[in-house]
Amino acid sequence: MTKESFLTVTAFFLAPVCAGGVYVYGGMWGQQGSGNGDFLYPRFCAVAPSGVVYVTDYGNHRVQYFTADGSFLGKWGNYGQGDGQFNCPRGIDIAAGGDVYVMDSDNYRLQYFTAAGGFLGKWGSYGTGDGEFSRARGLDLAPNGNVYVADTDNARIQYFTATGSFLGKWGTLGSGDGQFNMPTGVAVAPDGVVYVADSANHRVQYFTAAGVFLGKWGSLGGGDGQFITCTDAAVAPFGYVFISDLGNSRIQYFTPAGSFLGKFGSYGSGQGQFDYPYGVDYSPLGYRVYIADMHLYRVQYFCDDHSAVTPGSFGKVKAVFR
Repeated sequence: MTKESFLTVTAFFLAPVCAGGVYVYGGMWGQQGSGNGDFLYPRFCAVAPSGVVYVTDYGNHRVQYFTADGSFLGKWGNYGQGDGQFNCPRGIDIAAGGDVYVMDSDNYRLQYFTAAGGFLGKWGSYGTGDGEFSRARGLDLAPNGNVYVADTDNARIQYFTATGSFLGKWGTLGSGDGQFNMPTGVAVAPDGVVYVADSANHRVQYFTAAGVFLGKWGSLGGGDGQFITCTDAAVAPFGYVFISDLGNSRIQYFTPAGSFLGKFGSYGSGQGQFDYPYGVDYSPLGYRVYIADMHLYRVQYFCDDHSAVTPGSFGKVKAVFR
């Protein structure tokens, strides 16, 4: 057995189930433009169970998808209001079977597609009623297939069946427990707990699947566990919660109850640096964290160096990512 094949087999059978993993720069792709693999303000990213990475290319009004290392695979969408067209797409997530859900923000609707972009369905319109949206940003799929949406300008979370039937909602504008000010990212853990990046309150809140408040962490600042406009969340199968700390140009990660574990990134344009790290997702395939580095028109990924890896199993893989 070669060294390379041994490492591949080991990575498949190990999962980082203890705290203290360190994330190091792994790679990146993208540049400003409208060609294949180019971006104009990429907003959110999501990793399929297969490892394929989907990115909402906000300014080009399309979705692009890539191999785990960034080789271009395909794209769909253009500006418009028709089926399969977009007006500033933001949140994205992948169902266990491979279907792709996209928050078509400025068309005030959610669309979903096959893995290659074939149109399957849509729901939503502008407004404040059940199933209506006002520039919703992030979305994520629960293990049971329900779809959670950060209905940003309505300061609430709504959730639906996989085909768009309204199930429930919670949240109002404010800074109290269970209230929101510009919720932009949402992530559902394998156990069903819902994490919300409450961006303009500079904090993370978490809830039961039905919206009962469980806890919160964060405040305005640059210290560990503080945020300046946190924009997205992702939950790894082993429990780490990754948060895009946009104004501090970094990613921070925490235990499920919000204890600080680590961080990576700083402001700049070099490898491992960020300028508006907006969306984040986690892939158990390679223990990678993917970030939509918005103002540098690229996607970067970081890898767990396995310094805190112990034998375990992946458990239920989350196709986030919200």
